[in-house]
Amino acid sequence: MPIVKFVKEKKEIEVPAGSFLRAEAAKAGINTNCGVNGIGQDINKYVNCLGLGMCGTCRVLITKGMENTNPLTLREKLKFYLPGPDPMVSMAYIGNEDKMRLACMTRVEGDIEVETGPEVNLFGDNFFS
Repeated sequence: MPIVKFVKEKKEIEVPAGSFLRAEAAKAGINTNCGVNGIGQDINKYVNCLGLGMCGTCRVLITKGMENTNPLTLREKLKFYLPGPDPMVSMAYIGNEDKMRLACMTRVEGDIEVETGPEVNLFGDNFFS
């Protein structure tokens, strides 16, 4: 069974192959609904789309093992590429195109390393380039 390592929480969990990252993290007591730079994390734990890929609050960075997940889904592409009611989701994606995913749409097929609640850096090297 694949092992998911949560970097910030310093926690490793074993999950069934093909399971969704958000559901398995919730079972382990890890909140993937992040908010913006930690602001809103407490309320987003309860006010979210319940794993339908619509709100974007469960964005995570797959720091290792991206090849052990399913390809980017259509909902993720729409959420990341089209600014919607929450433009921070699209802004957080800039500079992280090769490693950002929505936890609710990510199937775990092998060992991965995950960073929950990635920060939005509006003044970073990649944002305005």
